[in-house]
Amino acid sequence: MSRYCRQCSKALKACICQWVTPLESNVELIILQHPSEEHRPMGTARILSLSLENSVTLVGEDFSDNTKLNELLTDEDYQHVILYPSEHSVSVESATRPSKKMRVVLLDGTWKKAFKMWQVSSNLHALDTVHLPKDLKGNYRIRKAPSENSLSTVEAGYHLLSLLEGDRDFSSLLTAFDQMIQFQINQMPPGVFEKNYLD
Repeated sequence: MSRYCRQCSKALKACICQWVTPLESNVELIILQHPSEEHRPMGTARILSLSLENSVTLVGEDFSDNTKLNELLTDEDYQHVILYPSEHSVSVESATRPSKKMRVVLLDGTWKKAFKMWQVSSNLHALDTVHLPKDLKGNYRIRKAPSENSLSTVEAGYHLLSLLEGDRDFSSLLTAFDQMIQFQINQMPPGVFEKNYLD
């Protein structure tokens, strides 16, 4: 008998399926996941892919010749942008074109690995880059972040969708995220969380 959930791929005792809520969105997400994140217990991209039927997750580092991704990017019915805070990026709200549906590429990995994915994946360089508001703060309490405004993949997805589709409620994404984090904190011996993450 497998020790892992077939749906969320996490250990059965850490299964997040009970907190996942199916959501509808007009904006589609393409999640490019670094291989090191695929089986990480605290990975958050899985919350997005389970919640949003019109999202796709592709695993790799260099996506230049990824057939599935290139097929998606050549679909002219869609406007494609990538969430990446480059020096030329614009706010995600200002990048929308009313005449086209939108697909947003998210890079799922540590900042260093996301940068490498961006560098080597030449097919991403032609996409417009967008950024989220700079005053957002992440709540990834159990994983050290380079700065206060560093967001997990699911938090980035939540804010992105909330900005682009303000008439829909995507808060269940954060609920699942918070429950997943709290479960891991509860498994720690007394004092470990406070000593390692609250200093």
